[in-house]
Amino acid sequence: MMLSMAATALAQVEGDEDGTDKETAPMAEAEIPSPEERNLLGNIDLVVKILGGIAAFLVSLIAIYKFFWKKEEKAQSDGNGHRVETAKDSPISFGDQSPTIKADRIEGGLHITYPGTKETPKQEKPPDKINNIPHPHNPNFTGRVDLLEKLEETLASGERAAFTQTSAITGLGGVGKTQLALEYSYSHADDYRVIWWVRSEEPATLAADYAGLAARLNLSEKSSQDQRVTVEAVRRWLEENGGWLLVFDNAQEPENLTDYLPRTGAGHVIITSRNPNWGGTAKPLLVDVFSRQESVEFLLSRTGQTDGAHALAETLGDLPLALEQAGAYIQETGISLSAYLKLFQKRQKELLRRGKPDAYPDTVATTWDLSFQKAREEVPASADLLNLCAFLAPDDIPKSLLTGGIEHLPEPLASAVTDEMALNDAVAALKRYSLMTVADDTLSVHRLVQAVARDRLSEEERKRWAETAVRLVNGAFPYDSVNVRTWDECSVLYPHALVAAKYAEEVGTAPRATSCLLNQIGLYLKGRAQFDEARAAYERALKIDKEVFGLNSNHPNVAKTLGNIGNVLRQKGDLDGAELAYGKVLLIFKEVYGLDSSHPDVALTHMNLGNVLYQKGDLDGANLAYEKALSIYDKVYALDSNHPEIARTFMNLGNVLAQKGDLNGAKLAYEKALSIYDKVYALDSNHPEIARTFMNLGNVQYEKGDLDGAKLAYEKALSIYDKVYALDSNHPEIARTFMNLGNVLYKKGNIDGAEKSYKRALEIFRSRLGEDHPTTKLVRENLESLLR
Repeated sequence: MMLSMAATALAQVEGDEDGTDKETAPMAEAEIPSPEERNLLGNIDLVVKILGGIAAFLVSLIAIYKFFWKKEEKAQSDGNGHRVETAKDSPISFGDQSPTIKADRIEGGLHITYPGTKETPKQEKPPDKINNIPHPHNPNFTGRVDLLEKLEETLASGERAAFTQTSAITGLGGVGKTQLALEYSYSHADDYRVIWWVRSEEPATLAADYAGLAARLNLSEKSSQDQRVTVEAVRRWLEENGGWLLVFDNAQEPENLTDYLPRTGAGHVIITSRNPNWGGTAKPLLVDVFSRQESVEFLLSRTGQTDGAHALAETLGDLPLALEQAGAYIQETGISLSAYLKLFQKRQKELLRRGKPDAYPDTVATTWDLSFQKAREEVPASADLLNLCAFLAPDDIPKSLLTGGIEHLPEPLASAVTDEMALNDAVAALKRYSLMTVADDTLSVHRLVQAVARDRLSEEERKRWAETAVRLVNGAFPYDSVNVRTWDECSVLYPHALVAAKYAEEVGTAPRATSCLLNQIGLYLKGRAQFDEARAAYERALKIDKEVFGLNSNHPNVAKTLGNIGNVLRQKGDLDGAELAYGKVLLIFKEVYGLDSSHPDVALTHMNLGNVLYQKGDLDGANLAYEKALSIYDKVYALDSNHPEIARTFMNLGNVLAQKGDLNGAKLAYEKALSIYDKVYALDSNHPEIARTFMNLGNVQYEKGDLDGAKLAYEKALSIYDKVYALDSNHPEIARTFMNLGNVLYKKGNIDGAEKSYKRALEIFRSRLGEDHPTTKLVRENLESLLR
């Protein structure tokens, strides 16, 4: 049992990883530790915390050494769940506007390990220079000399720096915090090996951008499905290396960055935030509006004019964003500063009659309005483009989102999007008047510009554009968002999905599309182990569903959303809450489908309920739930007895039987699952589900004393994993298989073979989990015991 618990600890830390390619039922994996295993996890966590301080001290010494050695050199030269225990989550699709229900399954109860080391994790060498600076260098950057000098001094002293705002303008954007970080990044690009920007406004984009560095560094954890594993690997690399700059842009609260800030390491951190309270986390560098002299110098740089600069700067309140928009207008139209001032003052009076804005200065509203009207005169579609972008996230709006969803766009924007030149004209018009920035194939709009754009719309127009945005993103967001192969696309669209859903909820439009999108967001976030965020998305979807279908509705959509909430509750360890949620789902389905329902939704819910009962230690209850699911599947798939859902149910049933000590029954269940998989995946015999089934079968054979049978099963699993994870030869599933194979070889007296297997498992666990992880230690102890 102790050895099985250690493997479960690895599963929870390492997270879900899957190379499954399945067209009709994409899946994500779930782990089900037993009650005893959960107790061990708490003990392991305590040990890790105790050891963590020692490890951090050693890492800091290494990092300091590397930092000064690099500087001197420069001067001279100029986890995851048991896959034997884990089953997959299968969404049921009910059309484009319907939510998805997922079955969290278990696939294994007997993971056999012997305690049984450590070298430095082997990582591929990263590229010499890495950066993802999101915006082009601003050729009109002016002034801010004192702030840049303070920034350099702060970073040189080893402190983190936070560009914040004075209390007088807290909450207001447009003072140039991001521009300061950009200017430093570009002017010091040669001083760093890595410059990495992280969008920090939302937890999921913060995690996704931070984890994205793993791929650029070629860390082995880059392919982990559990984003927490990848995030930790990136932070570990930063703590052990120097020559890097991290920029957390638009961070909200200091506590949001706790898991991302390196505790040691010879690198630099810049934070930009509207929140002025960063004491204890970073040294605040207050960013105010321009000085008058900086405003005048900026206008001279932007327009080549000085006459009237003082008066215009005073009228605009020296706000950098307003000055930039005014400068762009003047440069594009060729009018004088004085002429622009007169135009501004006239337009400002007209706008103020509508009411003074609370969220931003009326100067911004006026400069925006002048620029907006001019852009619309030149290219009518530019107005629609800006209105649409006002209901999406401000940064990195993919052009492909527009071109791939033409059916959701109104005219004249739809026509412009179908014509690449027309779309480029609309973008160029907004760019000329500083209403939009462009980088590669993405568009960005300043948050203040978005706010003004939304405020200037009528209530009906806001509803129309909010509906357009949410339908556009819902149509683009991968319906298969639980599948790891869609996650790159999901991470790009996630911030826009979140914002579009928010505005659709606020104005009360497109409820079905909004609910569907929130469910897809939840599936993606759950797959990335962002459980709190996933639950929040599901609960928002449930609220919409109840409003649409009635508070006491027995509509299937309500049931499916409840089922998704149950899945998250189980992942978070709230087993009672999950059991209650699944019970409600079954009651709704009973009303919808009748007493003797043979609907696959009902079978899937029994599977979910069985998982919870298994995790609670109610093996008899789990056994009954799985048998009910099997009974329904036998009817549903009467003409297709080789359906994969039947195989997965046999897998789960086998796990329960193994835990109950019925090894013969478990063996028969696994063999039945294998016989079905052989037919289901006849054209893909190297499928990971087949490998996991061989692992489970091998475990039972081992317990029965059939060492030859266990050895053969593990070797078949390894053969499949070698092909499935050809691009990730350090996958934890491979390590666990080598570990089990080593156990068998040891018992058979093949010491050389056991040593080879343990060494390979140890190599992988070191690279994935580090030297001090409990599972790494167990394998090392196995090997040391073997060699004594």
